[in-house]
Amino acid sequence: MPSRNIERWLWLAGVVVVIDQLSKWLVLAWLQPGDSIYVAPFFNWVLTFNAGAAFSFLSDASGWQRWFFSALALGISAWIISILPRHSGEFRLSLALTLILGGAVGNVIDRLRFGAVVDFIQWHAAGFYWPAFNVADAAISIGATLMIWDQLAGKPHDRPDTAQRRQGERF
Repeated sequence: MPSRNIERWLWLAGVVVVIDQLSKWLVLAWLQPGDSIYVAPFFNWVLTFNAGAAFSFLSDASGWQRWFFSALALGISAWIISILPRHSGEFRLSLALTLILGGAVGNVIDRLRFGAVVDFIQWHAAGFYWPAFNVADAAISIGATLMIWDQLAGKPHDRPDTAQRRQGERF
């Protein structure tokens, strides 16, 4: 029987939110919008506000997107909390869901406080710049990648050889 205890996963989501918000607090204290600080040949610290979603999707909309993306993130967060007990014993999937949960909550806090998400990490190479992002965005991206990996890797009981053995045990 899988463990139903999700407390450790909720703590981890809380840690993601705290790291995200602390990093944004530091950036807001050090930088003005549009500032850019060279860190390495491949990344800068910048301060931007993204009113849209990933890659500034809908950032030029009239303002409704703030509430839409906040409601969407809160709905997804509630859904994750509701399904986490069923999967709390599955490390990779629970970690994926937890990272997505922490990132979603971190970005909702920004949307409610500032009307936009604070982004500050800017990767670049050979004159090409990746859109600025933040710790919450990184957590969501890592979580989504882990979720895809989890689905592609499957569970041991989902593999054909294991399924045949289990089927044989039933009879």
